[in-house]
Amino acid sequence: MPLGKDGWFEAAAPIKVEGGIQARSRRGSIGEQWWSRRFIDILERVCDAGRLSRGRAYARKGQVLSIDLAAGRVEAAVQGSRPAPYHVSIRIPAYGADAWAAVQDALAGQALYRAKLLAGEMPPEIVKVFDDLGLPLFPSGAAELDMDCSCPDWGSPCKHLSAVLYLLGEAFDQDPFLVLAWRGRAKEPLLEALRGTPDEEEEPQDPLHVDDVPFAERTGDFYASSVPLGRLRPRPGGAAAPPELLLRALEPPAVKVRHIPLLDILRPAYRRLGDPG
Repeated sequence: MPLGKDGWFEAAAPIKVEGGIQARSRRGSIGEQWWSRRFIDILERVCDAGRLSRGRAYARKGQVLSIDLAAGRVEAAVQGSRPAPYHVSIRIPAYGADAWAAVQDALAGQALYRAKLLAGEMPPEIVKVFDDLGLPLFPSGAAELDMDCSCPDWGSPCKHLSAVLYLLGEAFDQDPFLVLAWRGRAKEPLLEALRGTPDEEEEPQDPLHVDDVPFAERTGDFYASSVPLGRLRPRPGGAAAPPELLLRALEPPAVKVRHIPLLDILRPAYRRLGDPG
């Protein structure tokens, strides 16, 4: 049995899979949005090019059977050349409640970032928000990812891991909040915190509420004016309505007298009726 290019004995081509997770990208780079490209670029910069290339082929053939993402981990099954699929695990440090509280406060203090996240977008400046808090959003290299595959290849990442990493990048493309969920904060709790959702135990205040004070406690000032009498002034008289106002408000009738519209005939009469002299 010849030695494979990955440095281990490979019996044959991978077993064909029906209904596997298949990369949308058929050629070239994988990842379209800036956040997925940031993740993929890190991998392609530090990982073995040959294994990454075979991993892309696996991802495009649909050899990955399942991917499960949770806080701090990704578990996947990849069908190789052996009957039993290989188990793939990728772990990253997930941030705790205190760290995420600091992140949420920082994001809530930036109106533009907050608005974009609430609209389902990932602003590029969010990376600096995390970096300023000493909490990197993306790993700086493969060394910060704890990766393991049950295959006999001693290289890391192997092609099975690479396939999962590429599909993970495509999943980030579709939903940028998966990047944050991998670091420990799911989408809905984060958005609720940014919206400032009130505590369910707090009852909403009625803006029309008026305190009910018994009449016996108000006999001294019940009939008093809320405005001091010295500040009261007579209301200024408004401009008198023009006598032909009614004619202006009505639709002009399609009636003419000797080719003159009826309103033009009535208007002088209305003005004379309103003349005080």
